[in-house]
Amino acid sequence: MYYAYKYRLEPSDAHREELDRHRDICRQVYNHFRKRLGEYRENHGELPSMTTLRSELPDLKEWWDDLSDVYSRTLQVVVERLFDNLKGLSKLKENGYGVGQLKWKPPREYRSFTYSQCGFELDKKGGHAVLSLSKIGDIPIRLHRNIPDDAQLKQVTVKKEPTGKWFATFGVEVDREPPEKPDELTDVVGIDVGILKYAHDTDGHAVESLNLSDERKRLEREQRKLSRKQHGSANYERQRRRVAECYADLRRKRRDFLHKLSNYYAREYDLVAVEDLNVKGMMESPSNSRNTASAAWRTFLSLLEYKCEREGTHFVAVNPRGTTKECASCGVSTEKPLWVREHSCPACGFEVDRDANAAWNILSRGLQDVGMGYSESTPVETALPTGTTSVPAKRVVEAGSPTLKNRAASAASE
Repeated sequence: MYYAYKYRLEPSDAHREELDRHRDICRQVYNHFRKRLGEYRENHGELPSMTTLRSELPDLKEWWDDLSDVYSRTLQVVVERLFDNLKGLSKLKENGYGVGQLKWKPPREYRSFTYSQCGFELDKKGGHAVLSLSKIGDIPIRLHRNIPDDAQLKQVTVKKEPTGKWFATFGVEVDREPPEKPDELTDVVGIDVGILKYAHDTDGHAVESLNLSDERKRLEREQRKLSRKQHGSANYERQRRRVAECYADLRRKRRDFLHKLSNYYAREYDLVAVEDLNVKGMMESPSNSRNTASAAWRTFLSLLEYKCEREGTHFVAVNPRGTTKECASCGVSTEKPLWVREHSCPACGFEVDRDANAAWNILSRGLQDVGMGYSESTPVETALPTGTTSVPAKRVVEAGSPTLKNRAASAASE
């Protein structure tokens, strides 16, 4: 299995200058070969292969002196990055999107470079962890969590964030298979995501959305200050970093909440059923697009999917059409506008929160997908919850789950 571990670097001023220089050289190499692609197409009528372009690097070093200061494999990865971007454009074009050509990279848009397979080492010197990079040196690194002992470090990407801080992301391969998914499902859950309540599950938990209003107000305030600065001045650059720090703080808190919530569901259940949402299509809607973007549903579903794979949990994404309208008790479809937050079935009289009703429909479809549900012609017969526990997002952030099972268990053991 392949994982990514991200850590904060603590470079000295000399290291920062050298990292910036290496990053800018890689950017110039990227722009050079981007231009070479156009020239090759004009002269030969087709694009060259990646091997053809990489073979030009030794000749390029004869007149470009700075290239000898950068590790050779890192320069090869720059060419690979160029062709990866070309493949991305081709896929978008195949899907019907109008795409142009690869753009020239200015310094602010080229923020990282990669050591692949070799040229780097994670070690401890003088009791402190350091990242040794070829032709740069030993850079102190803050290891806030340990990498597994049986893991193989495949590559490291060094990136400068808009805040000016440097981070290292390790590509780690662990030589072990994920646990087998259980055949008998004892603990199953269906999750309906929303705006007012971020996640409403079939166990009767309604997790409130993370309140980031203070962070957004601070971001808007700093953006207004930035708009009054003269572009290119020292004050403008200082304020730009403050805005970047606000963005980073908001993004970090949101991802921390999503990581802990998805980790809870992946570890506590044998099967997790969710909606296969078309978030991109929902973002194109003129109404409520800001709240949809802030909810980061696609990020949550992606985190949940890979963590279920890691923990050996069934992850099922079902068709979301009609999950809110259908009655979880009898299957009768009832129209209700968005402002109606209660489900009341005119056929069987079943009444419950509309999100709870949707969560049970999602679970029913998920069980059908794995071959353990009911047929579509048979009404769903299951014990529906009578009440819902509202869980604040703060509890998820502090305890790592909507419930306090782990805390209660540790208290009992003490």
